[in-house]
Amino acid sequence: MPAAPPPAPADPWRAVAVGLLNLCGLGVGYALVRRWGLMAACWIATAILLVVALPADPDGVPGAVVVLYLGFLVLAAAHGARVGLRTRLSWLPNALLAAALGIVLLAVPAGGAVLYDGSRDEAVERMLLDRLDRADKLVKASGKQPFQTAEADYRRALAVYDGLSDDHPGSRAARRVPARLQAYYATVAAPYEEKNYCDAVPPLKYLRTVPRTMGEKDLGDLATWPDDRLATSLYECAADSLDDGAATWTTQFGELLSTFPKSEQAGKVEPAVRSAVDKAVKSVGGDEPCAAVERLKGLSGQVRGLPGEQAGLADALGKDADRAEKSASSGTYSCGVDQYKDGSFSEALTTMNEFVKSNPHHRNRARAKKIAIAAEVAETVPAAGKRLPTTASGGSITVTVKNDSPDDITVLYTGPVTGSLTLKACGSCTSYSLGSTLGIGFEPCSDSGKHYPQRTIRLPVGTTYFVHKARTGVGRTPASDTAKLSPGYTYTECAYTTSFGY
Repeated sequence: MPAAPPPAPADPWRAVAVGLLNLCGLGVGYALVRRWGLMAACWIATAILLVVALPADPDGVPGAVVVLYLGFLVLAAAHGARVGLRTRLSWLPNALLAAALGIVLLAVPAGGAVLYDGSRDEAVERMLLDRLDRADKLVKASGKQPFQTAEADYRRALAVYDGLSDDHPGSRAARRVPARLQAYYATVAAPYEEKNYCDAVPPLKYLRTVPRTMGEKDLGDLATWPDDRLATSLYECAADSLDDGAATWTTQFGELLSTFPKSEQAGKVEPAVRSAVDKAVKSVGGDEPCAAVERLKGLSGQVRGLPGEQAGLADALGKDADRAEKSASSGTYSCGVDQYKDGSFSEALTTMNEFVKSNPHHRNRARAKKIAIAAEVAETVPAAGKRLPTTASGGSITVTVKNDSPDDITVLYTGPVTGSLTLKACGSCTSYSLGSTLGIGFEPCSDSGKHYPQRTIRLPVGTTYFVHKARTGVGRTPASDTAKLSPGYTYTECAYTTSFGY
């Protein structure tokens, strides 16, 4: 007996059938020719592929594994065809029937690939939905923080939404993005809904930049959603700052007029400014006139800096600025009076001199000059500032003021009446030593051989305070004198120089 049955005649259809049956990955062709070990190898290769591929991952099966497996199937098909060419089939009587079965069994790997692609697509969908969920949680958490702290997280979440829309437009996650953007805008703009208008400005300005990332087509109505809210926030924040006297209102009003010049909110700017000027003008007559004057000065410059041209408000705002400036100038009188009454004589002197210089035709100019004189006297003699001077002049008492000094002098006086006069230097006069002024019988202005420059004035009965000061001498200290004037007398007020003053 021979060691093995003789080979069968060559049959191409049998070879094709065995090769096709091996392509299904289950080694069925090897089973027909009784090559059980090779069939087991096919099962092991397919099992390895399933272990690597399942469960389906969004990234799919590694390309190297697919290439190796396909190469293995091709080798199995080629080897099976070689074996089947001269080997009889064990349980199928007909090679054509085996080939047909091989074609049918090709549906196994094809169907597996289709099912795997579906599973992989579902894995991708779950991955995208998970990414969407993480972005939603990031937005929700950011909404509990100040915008400056949360801005970076808002941008990261927006990048996720944008990526889902652009890279996966047909996914379930991408279809949910529009609704998420609605919630995103509402979360970012939450300070506006809470009427925290100053806090709402930065996030609303940020939302106006979102179309640069998402595109207006993706955003729809959301592209312009922040505009009216930002205009309202800029106006309300600036209006509050204007009422409070803060300096930030010019920035917000300026941005409103530049960014939304034709908006309803921009039209409210000039009335708000006009009201603030009215309020400050009214405050000049109140308890803090100096503060009101400073407020008007500030308003004048701030209003002039507003960009009202595009909104058509330049002329109206210019008139408001002019009125504030004019009211500040005239209001310095009330400020000076208040300073004088408070005993701030140096400040009152400066303020009244400023008022006199800036308001040559004001009805209070004459009295302001008197108050300035009295303030200067009170700087040296504080008792002189106990009462506010009037514009009264003259009196029944004759007082002759003489200059026994080598300097031109100014004599200031205040009391029942207030005024000043100047006297030229006494050409033949010199300074007295301090010791000579302390001696018994010292009488300045009494040398009959000298011609003393002098002026005679008439003053009312009562106490008058005099201050003498040099008009040109450097380092001269003013001198003062308090004269109690009584009826029936004439008085002489003598100015002289010592080494320490007059």
